Amino acid sequence: MPLDVVRLRVLVAVARTGTVTAAARELHYSQPSVSHHLARLEAETGAKLVQRVGRGIRLTEAGRLLAERGAEILGRLDAASTELAAHVGLRAGRVRLAAFPSALGTFVPAAARLARDHPGLDLRLMEAEPPEALRLLRAGRVDVAVVFRFGETAPEDDGVRLVHLLDDPSLLVTPTAYGDAGDLAAYADGTWITGCERCRAHLLALCAEAGFTPRVSFTTDDYVAVQAMVAAGLGTAILPRLALSAHRHPDVRVSELPGSDRRVYAATYGEPPDPPATAALVAALLAIT
Repeated sequence: MPLDVVRLRVLVAVARTGTVTAAARELHYSQPSVSHHLARLEAETGAKLVQRVGRGIRLTEAGRLLAERGAEILGRLDAASTELAAHVGLRAGRVRLAAFPSALGTFVPAAARLARDHPGLDLRLMEAEPPEALRLLRAGRVDVAVVFRFGETAPEDDGVRLVHLLDDPSLLVTPTAYGDAGDLAAYADGTWITGCERCRAHLLALCAEAGFTPRVSFTTDDYVAVQAMVAAGLGTAILPRLALSAHRHPDVRVSELPGSDRRVYAATYGEPPDPPATAALVAALLAIT
């Protein structure tokens, strides 16, 4: 039996908010109405989707699976509705961009020119590391994701289309008090600072090539905080050049690591052609990189 979109939206709201009460408030439904939709969805699917825990509920494994897929389905439906409205002239168009912090701190803000050049365009920017940005893209919650990949990064899912923007070298970052930055092996016995899962995997790969496993003591995606910790002597880090372009702590020293560039892309999802607003944003990103 086909899934009812309204009931699917209710399940996704419960998964996102954590309670029937919060989901009802978000959807402007009554609590009994939310409970009714959940019960009907269970009857339609033949699966137990929620279970009572004390005075509340939680999703079963089947419920979590359906909610996750449902979020993607609803996101694509909402995106399709927006794109269709733009094509038939009901609105000037909306474009939403997710990007990692050092991109937002350097070249992405220039995309705001797109909004000035197209006064009727609704341009929205948000911060997200590549895995989260791609999840938002697949779910239809953003139209463009600025992401990066290293040589060891696994291929993206089917349906994700990548446009190459630039190559961003990796830099070894050490305190100025240590003298010359040197190479990775010189810091094999020290502590390391790293960030998102892709950055961590890249650090592990580079250190493995150098013959050691790094001891990671601090984890943060904040490149300003990373440099402050390095300057304080709390560890060594690898950062992309974009991060140092956005912010450079006066008490760190950097040394480029040859052959370890990350490749930066603008990612879109689905079959081409992209909606006009999305295509315009990608073109703007290409123009400024």
